Amino acid sequence: MATLSVLRVLSGSRAGLNSCSASWLLSSAPALGQMQVKVNRCSHGRRCYNSEVKGEDELRVRYLEGDEQGIVVLGINRPQSKNAISKNLVKSMMKTIDSLKTNNKVRTVVLRSEVPGVFCAGADLKERAKMHPSEVGPFVAKARALMNEFYNLPMPTIAALDGAALGGGLEMALACDIIVAASSAKMGLVETKLAIIPGAGGTQRLPRAIGVALAKELIFSARILDGNEAKSFGLVSHVVEQNNDGDAAYKRAIALAHDFILQGPIALRMAKLAINQGIEVDLATGLAIEEACYAQVIPTKDRIEGLQAFKEKRPPRYKGE
Repeated sequence: MATLSVLRVLSGSRAGLNSCSASWLLSSAPALGQMQVKVNRCSHGRRCYNSEVKGEDELRVRYLEGDEQGIVVLGINRPQSKNAISKNLVKSMMKTIDSLKTNNKVRTVVLRSEVPGVFCAGADLKERAKMHPSEVGPFVAKARALMNEFYNLPMPTIAALDGAALGGGLEMALACDIIVAASSAKMGLVETKLAIIPGAGGTQRLPRAIGVALAKELIFSARILDGNEAKSFGLVSHVVEQNNDGDAAYKRAIALAHDFILQGPIALRMAKLAINQGIEVDLATGLAIEEACYAQVIPTKDRIEGLQAFKEKRPPRYKGE
């Protein structure tokens, strides 16, 4: 019965995917009305388009160009509070994610910090202390919704941890597909130290990432791991030694993103959808989801281009069509 339901929802037609809350999959890129675009130099030294949402400098959005076209870098920039998650940051990130999820020119998103030595210190506790108890629940709900929106972005996402990712900061990283960390980075879900629990997805995504027993141990003890420990736990995919510029994880994330943007963009989106949806259900239903997602790539121009490029022994030129 579950399999039949999936086949009805993921029917192999674009309309079917739209009814599965995936209307972003093959939609065209929207106009970025309120975005200001200027050419800038990114921290990796190459020229890139730097698009920043007006009046929201706490989140810097950069669209890379050249060999890295298709990569978008989101840089958290709240140095005065170690990138702590505030109401305004949540609002800025939600607005940016909303523009990215329907932009089929975006092929990979990299989330990083613009502040040396820290990724995100978690919730802004100074702001939280000023909240009335009745305000706390709705704010946490918005933060949880943000992580869900990030998790549901159709393109691959990579978190680059060059510094501490604690509490909500680690929950944000866990909402990404892949985490890259410097060996010196510190990370942990430390909420129980404050007599609360992870409330933005941590109790659900950490067990899925490293297993139930280890997740319980880390949450119960509020233990903080370094990059190497996190790699041994299976929490991060790659660990790198920090460099003098303090951006080793970011550079590794960009290199990884470059590998992604060479592949068929619709195929990447369908693969991510199949994995994300399939991991939550039984195998038979998961296979039905895979079948429906596969049906979406069959009629694409990119699939024909891939076959032609293989025949002609040349790199494919995918357009996301």
